[in-house]
Amino acid sequence: MKLLSVILSLFALVPASGFRTYQRKTIGAPIGLQLYSLRDQFKADVPRTLDQVRSFGIKYVELAGTYGVEPQLFSAELKARGLQAISAHFSYEQFRDHLDDVIRESKLFEVQYVGCAWIQRPHPLDEKTVREIAAVFNRAGEVLAKNNLKFFYHIHGYEFGPYESGTLFDLLAAQTNSKYVLFQMDVYWVVNAEQDPVKLLKRYGNRFVLMHVKDMKRGTPHNLLGESDVENNVALGQGVIPWSDVIRAAKDVGVKWYFLEDESSRSVAQIPQSLRFMETLKL
Repeated sequence: MKLLSVILSLFALVPASGFRTYQRKTIGAPIGLQLYSLRDQFKADVPRTLDQVRSFGIKYVELAGTYGVEPQLFSAELKARGLQAISAHFSYEQFRDHLDDVIRESKLFEVQYVGCAWIQRPHPLDEKTVREIAAVFNRAGEVLAKNNLKFFYHIHGYEFGPYESGTLFDLLAAQTNSKYVLFQMDVYWVVNAEQDPVKLLKRYGNRFVLMHVKDMKRGTPHNLLGESDVENNVALGQGVIPWSDVIRAAKDVGVKWYFLEDESSRSVAQIPQSLRFMETLKL
């Protein structure tokens, strides 16, 4: 235990700026970590898990809850380690019914972006629901903008059911105000729904401001439900996604932030592998 503390303290002394600068020059934007990747570890020990995040050389994070810790205390724990929250996920119901709570917590964490990552919906998603969702997003986005916050929707794969000559995602994009509703591409879910992330980026351009980088094991079943075994998450570069093409397109349209996400039980081991892969990615 004492040895671990010494190792972690040494990591804390190593500036992460070199890594972040390299990433900024290579892929055009900083890379952070979606903390949900370590949800099981957070449930056991929040401070120690945040130490682990910093030991990866990570400075920027995306939030998805505070794992039973009061938000104010969680914010203090982040700051104590030099971790900066850039964005946060909240539930669809919070954006629809409790927007004041979203604003209050977002201000506490000093995030720039707030987003919705999952919607309880019919299986499959239908046109009526998409139009209802769009109305909620437009209202939330406008109110959040007045509070200097940017709203985004995180793609989860179930939005790509067919609609007219395109998909329900096309309908959602058309029905939402581009001034107030932005998007976060989760590359895994786009590919799992048998869509082309490069074409999607080129079509919607700068509406994609955030990206989840997450790779998919070969042979993973495809579906339009946004459902997949978490063990199908593999380290970046070990799956089916053509990362050079994807990051090049993301850079071209001006994606502002990349967040590594790994939902597998191997995330602690795979996160450093994925970061090393991003360092050596050829564009």
